[in-house]
Amino acid sequence: MAKYGKYRKLGRTSSQRKALLRNQVTNLLYHGKIVTTEAKAKEVRKIAEKLIALGVREYQNFETVTVTAKVPRKDVDGKRVKEVVDGKKKTVYDEVQKEIKKDLPSRLHARHQMVKVLYPITEVPKENAGKKRNTKKVNLPNKIFDEIAPKYAERNGGYTRIVKIGQRKGDGAMEVLLELV
Repeated sequence: MAKYGKYRKLGRTSSQRKALLRNQVTNLLYHGKIVTTEAKAKEVRKIAEKLIALGVREYQNFETVTVTAKVPRKDVDGKRVKEVVDGKKKTVYDEVQKEIKKDLPSRLHARHQMVKVLYPITEVPKENAGKKRNTKKVNLPNKIFDEIAPKYAERNGGYTRIVKIGQRKGDGAMEVLLELV
């Protein structure tokens, strides 16, 4: 049977398929590996490789800029120091010089392309499972630029590997491990 079109439909509507692939790509880049079916893995691989290639192309494309930032002064317990001004409590700020990375236009565009595909991830510490405190948002484009891309700088493509695990018990679908090389 001839296969028409350029991609696998995975038995889902286009919106479901897009959500599934985005989710799996996000998890692959966050965790470094995922277990899924062979058909899904081959589709996820296409998207992930493109994002990593984008990161590799742009990861050095920034300039370092010194900026003056207002930082709230903290006391010993890490709480903000307040002082009374005209009968109102106001936080005390200190001026601090900071070095920041400023994306050049092409890197900024690459970042926007990544954000279009990747879902936002919130990291929850083990001891606070199910609580809102101490959770932090993970900046995945930053992770791609700072951790993943430098590893693959010398490599021309082929950033992921598919390893067959075996057939799934329920429906006999071929399960694979999709991992970053």
